[in-house]
Amino acid sequence: MPGGRLSQSERQQIALGLADGLAYAEIARRLERPTSTITREVMRNGGPTAYRAEIAHRSTEHRARRRKKAAPRDAGTAALPHGRDLEAVQDYEEEFTTVFMASGLPRMTARVMVCLYTTDSGSVTAAELVERLEISPATVSKAIAFLESQGLVRRERDERRRERYSVDDEVMYQSTIASARATARVADVARQGVTVLGPGTPAATRLENIARFVDFISESTLRAAEQAREVLHTKPANPAQGSAS
Repeated sequence: MPGGRLSQSERQQIALGLADGLAYAEIARRLERPTSTITREVMRNGGPTAYRAEIAHRSTEHRARRRKKAAPRDAGTAALPHGRDLEAVQDYEEEFTTVFMASGLPRMTARVMVCLYTTDSGSVTAAELVERLEISPATVSKAIAFLESQGLVRRERDERRRERYSVDDEVMYQSTIASARATARVADVARQGVTVLGPGTPAATRLENIARFVDFISESTLRAAEQAREVLHTKPANPAQGSAS
């Protein structure tokens, strides 16, 4: 099985496979590559409908040049805190970004999310995002507005009155709760259609089945989120001390 980076020829075959409607797994099989490699390649370069082989190849070369420029070769210079390897971190951030894109986030929004998740402080300013991701303030503002609407980030003011964007252990819980409540709203609206379209009609029956399904999913999600929060955010008790003699 070939290893290393994708060649321009392989990228052209990926583009042809996408145009033919092939699944990532089938494209990977034909190229003798892992499916994850194809998925990551496509998602980081516009997605299945916008992927272009030539553009993807140039973008990859550009990222590689940026990494070489960013990574100092002086053995006495630490590239990142805690002894982290710069290239390994960048590869991981690309992988994480791909996962968020596959779940529906636009690429730039996914990059902002990953930046927040992988920052030790869990908190950054707009200026820090602009510098780290090399994107415009307008792009940062748009990404943060979307993430905030989904409960995935908090907007705060620091001691210098600068806006800071933060994530912590509560963010995923709050986002899950918000998503479950939004899903429950679908059930409410579906049930309104039962009355409008007439109880017992095929359309009304379909809507009632949708509402019942969504109710079940929403309620189950809310219960699971509460249980996970209680269990995972509770620190284990200290072992019992031996009784005094």
